[in-house]
Amino acid sequence: MAQDVNTILCIFVLYLSFKGGQLEKISMKIVEEPSNFGSSYGQDSQTHSLTPKVKPANFSGPPHLKRLYGKCFEKLDENYRYEFCPFINLTQHELALRWNPYSGILGIWEEWEIKNNTFIAMLMKNGDDCGDLHRSVKVIFHCGKTNEITEVTEPETCKYLLNFSTPLVCHDHSMLVYPVLSPELREKWNLLEGDFLNEEVTSKGYNKELRHIFEEAGFYMSKKVHLSLSKEDSTHNGEETDGTNSENLDTLDKCLVEYHKLKQEIEGLRVLVALQGKNQEQNIGSVTAKEEYYEDIIVHDFEGDY
Repeated sequence: MAQDVNTILCIFVLYLSFKGGQLEKISMKIVEEPSNFGSSYGQDSQTHSLTPKVKPANFSGPPHLKRLYGKCFEKLDENYRYEFCPFINLTQHELALRWNPYSGILGIWEEWEIKNNTFIAMLMKNGDDCGDLHRSVKVIFHCGKTNEITEVTEPETCKYLLNFSTPLVCHDHSMLVYPVLSPELREKWNLLEGDFLNEEVTSKGYNKELRHIFEEAGFYMSKKVHLSLSKEDSTHNGEETDGTNSENLDTLDKCLVEYHKLKQEIEGLRVLVALQGKNQEQNIGSVTAKEEYYEDIIVHDFEGDY
């Protein structure tokens, strides 16, 4: 097959050379650089360098689902290979035979979606950029005989839905929230329910306080935890800060202290710049003097010769 292609190519080149009865010079360049066209087909995820934006949240939710933690499950369809690691992330690897197939993170484990005292879905956010958005995933658990991904769809642009079957959720109470809470948080919820029934708290206030309980339990991610995970991941990836923590500049005194520090640094830089300027002037002056000295010697010798 390769010989046939080479033969056809040679005939085509000769045809172009003698076209019109005139011999024309044709420049040809042999490209020896290998092509990786379609070379990613069938590669496993370990060959890809995927960089998450944040660290995954800690495990939370029904304790029996911790059996899934540390395991990963794959699913292949016509165009993609998906790798779902519960409580870690979901990645997608394009199988198309093209120059630069996509391979990236669709979502990183963050928190639960909870409704009516039930864990409805696992939410994975902060995936790869998708225009002005970040890719995200909702994982819904279904009762099944085996642990497996049954389907992955994209109902909205950059928002994915993964259905996962497992025997761990077949019991009617397997995804209830209240039994998973600590005794202290259950007591808080009990008191909140009483206040709400007695109309001592509004619906908005009830939802706000309930969210605080779920944040304390780790089912929801608070802004503070989200920020700490982002910082940890930035440090892990080698990103350094300038030493000024803007999060701590919450009082006038702290701002004044940082202001004076920066002012001193600026004054120090000005002194260094001034010294460097003087040194450069001295160097230039000494070079000029040497040039004039040697120029006088050359002129004197030249006049002496003649």
